[in-house]
Amino acid sequence: MTLARHHGGGIILLTFVVALLLTIVPLPEWARYARPDWVGLVLIYWCLALPDRVGVITGWFAGLLVDLVTGTILGQHALSLTIVAYLTQRLHQRIRLFPILQQAFTVMILLILHQLLALWISRIIGRPGAPWYFWAPSLLGLLLWPVVFVLLRNMRHRFRVR
Repeated sequence: MTLARHHGGGIILLTFVVALLLTIVPLPEWARYARPDWVGLVLIYWCLALPDRVGVITGWFAGLLVDLVTGTILGQHALSLTIVAYLTQRLHQRIRLFPILQQAFTVMILLILHQLLALWISRIIGRPGAPWYFWAPSLLGLLLWPVVFVLLRNMRHRFRVR
């Protein structure tokens, strides 16, 4: 029995660090709700590309880091990204067969689920409901998925991440 050697763990970590940095980059007040869910997009990509390496535990750690850098309730994003990672990991064989446009819609549904879970937790602690533009990050994820997918796939092939 041979053991597969994993390469490129640093590249995976680097993409999550960049996603976290893009999450905390200051934006003008009018664009605050138009920030894409970078960490969610990166997590979904790596769960699709390498489901044996990136999954639920990675989603939990990524969510905790998002909670820390954004100042939300500790565990809010951790729970929702864990569920998104689990669903992506369970459905990765189907999603990978979809054309890129259908993948983008699937990613949007996963990002909406992430937002719904985060909104649910916010409502439990008594925060007010979200305005209509609360859903903009999921719609932006739909539009950005083809670009994110191609960039990360090219990076994965270039650095032979497996």
